[in-house]
Amino acid sequence: MKKLLRATIAGIALFTLSVAPSETVDAAPKKFKNCTELNKTYKGGVAKTKTTKNKGGKTKYKPYVSATLYEANKSKDRDKDFIACER
Repeated sequence: MKKLLRATIAGIALFTLSVAPSETVDAAPKKFKNCTELNKTYKGGVAKTKTTKNKGGKTKYKPYVSATLYEANKSKDRDKDFIACER
């Protein structure tokens, strides 16, 4: 009787896990009004890729890497080095 109960519970657990939705809805990246607002959240700005090099020279902080966040805030990349609002 105990074996049957354990098997039933295990079967229900496996079924529940396999039926549960595995996809998550990605939120749209936040578009900031200006660099001051962006730098409050991301001190070093936002880079498109991790291999992006800064054209402007030394910076204080390392940029956060996110292609979708960069695309949403691309207009804030004044020197077109694929890092928006670097500091």
